[in-house]
Amino acid sequence: MAIILGIESSCDETSASVCIDGVIASNIIANQTIHHQYGGVVPELASRVHQQNIIPAVHQAIVEAKINKNQIDAVAFTRGPGLLGSLLVGTSFAKAFALANEIPLVEINHMQAHILAHFIPNQMEDKKLPQFPFICLTVSGGHTQIVLVKDYFEMEILGETTDDAAGEAFDKTAKILELPYPGGPLIDQYAKTGNPHAYQFPEPQIPGLNFSFSGLKTSILYFIRDNVKQNPNFVQENLADICASVQYRIVSILLNKLKKAAQEQQIKDIAIAGGVSANSGLRTALTGLAQQKGWNVFIPKFEYCTDNAAMIAIAGYYKFLKKDFVGQEIAPLARMPFA
Repeated sequence: MAIILGIESSCDETSASVCIDGVIASNIIANQTIHHQYGGVVPELASRVHQQNIIPAVHQAIVEAKINKNQIDAVAFTRGPGLLGSLLVGTSFAKAFALANEIPLVEINHMQAHILAHFIPNQMEDKKLPQFPFICLTVSGGHTQIVLVKDYFEMEILGETTDDAAGEAFDKTAKILELPYPGGPLIDQYAKTGNPHAYQFPEPQIPGLNFSFSGLKTSILYFIRDNVKQNPNFVQENLADICASVQYRIVSILLNKLKKAAQEQQIKDIAIAGGVSANSGLRTALTGLAQQKGWNVFIPKFEYCTDNAAMIAIAGYYKFLKKDFVGQEIAPLARMPFA
């Protein structure tokens, strides 16, 4: 039996999870509400709240898993990428816990963990898992990548954003529309009752499989500015249609590149991961595209889309089986190489 404690603290969620022989026994997430008043994550405040939350989160994860801390075989932690102050809290706790209990440390790349969330065995009712090699579209507030997954830790980035991430495009649009933080889920909510073809936003013509969202953000900013000049109530009167149109364009940018990647690689197993994979518009569009293309689509359970320690624990489990450990000299990395 292998019992892994997973620690995730890359941004503003403090999370702890216990994985027992590849099965998630607990997954505790402590959210930080302090950032709402600032309209975004404040790094210094995030690290302070992590310090307050990490011990209670780990304690609750161990209790919920019905184990004793002395039974834990290894500690897996997010080394990066992420906010350095936040990562420092999780890394320091993991190192101290491992040292005190004389157990090994396992470093995890946050973005790889999002992909490996697909291998949490109880996440899908039919228990189907993607088969290697498969393609995964990872979309979050800080990253947008198309990844060729050849094995658990053999992955190749086929394309990525050259500037801003898809999640950032959602969040910045929400800010332009003066929606409260976090605004991405609110755009998804309003889009459900709007007309996705009410307004046309440009699709960037980026070569290959790379993405760009900075131009789209600028066009949305100017669109809102110009229409509000003519009608001060424009946003309030057309909020659902604006959200639906923005969401339609962001999703079409993502899926058009995904189609190209699947065709080039001749792969039918397609997955999505990361916080934006919780977006209902993306999920619906991907499911429809899969029916047209004959793809096998894999979408994590909602609780495994956003940042969580279960994905760190499952990644740690597979590294533990390989005895892929690190020493106490390890330090967090705000920018961590993918491979």
